[in-house]
Amino acid sequence: MIPPAFDYHAPRSVAEAIGLLGSLGSDAKLLAGGHSLLPMMKLRFAQPAHLIDLNRIDALRGIRDEGATIVIGAMTTESELVNSPLLQARVPLLPEAAQFIADPQVRNRGTIGGDLAHGDPGNDHPAIAIALDATLVLEGPSGQRSVKADDFFLGTYMTALAEDEILVAIHVPAFAPKTGYAYEKLKRKTGDWATAAAAVVLRLDGGGVVSQVRIALTNVAPTALRAAGAESALQGKPLSAASIDDAVAQAMAICDPADDLRGDRAYKTAMAGQMLRRAIAKAAARCA
Repeated sequence: MIPPAFDYHAPRSVAEAIGLLGSLGSDAKLLAGGHSLLPMMKLRFAQPAHLIDLNRIDALRGIRDEGATIVIGAMTTESELVNSPLLQARVPLLPEAAQFIADPQVRNRGTIGGDLAHGDPGNDHPAIAIALDATLVLEGPSGQRSVKADDFFLGTYMTALAEDEILVAIHVPAFAPKTGYAYEKLKRKTGDWATAAAAVVLRLDGGGVVSQVRIALTNVAPTALRAAGAESALQGKPLSAASIDDAVAQAMAICDPADDLRGDRAYKTAMAGQMLRRAIAKAAARCA
């Protein structure tokens, strides 16, 4: 289908884009990679009167090291995440997981900020951002504010991003030495959304006790889930079959997936548990 008519705007700065949002109001939509918005427009699920294209704003791109924090511009593409030596060295979960997002054509255009701001529970970056303890930087007419990834996702296509704000950057704590990580994703075919997926970041002390752990789940609820109960099942305990079983049970208990072509509620919940079990094992093996 062909989308309805719209006016096209191509600002060159964040301030100009924010000004357009303020003047155009709810009739305007931001365009990043376009892989979510444009199909919705073609199906007439979204009918904005104005598109504000962020692709010409150079300040929204790039990956830089700020010591303990890695700063990623919101318009950085998935391919740039995959190929970043800085991320491979300091936050390796992010480039590894980005390889499993869609396909090369999509990764060359799709952006991390667009993925996060869309608020789709089937997208991969929300759970990854939660597991990484990321902070999202939002900018509007009153300046910038920071929102933890844990608090950003409010529901399906619902986020803490205000109508007149733009997601400008993602701040991610760099991994400490001997941090284990994994993102395990079950999908039907290349390019598909996850049937279920689990992101894990953990550290073990010298005695094999879990000293730090964050766990998040993809596409098993109206929004990405932080599995706090699963974390508590592991935190401060030796990593064992029993503690992993407990963590998996805790994670499955919070799943609330919808039945669809990828499976029914029981199957998706079971697969979330299996993906978490695999992710914990892989992350633990990388702590050495």
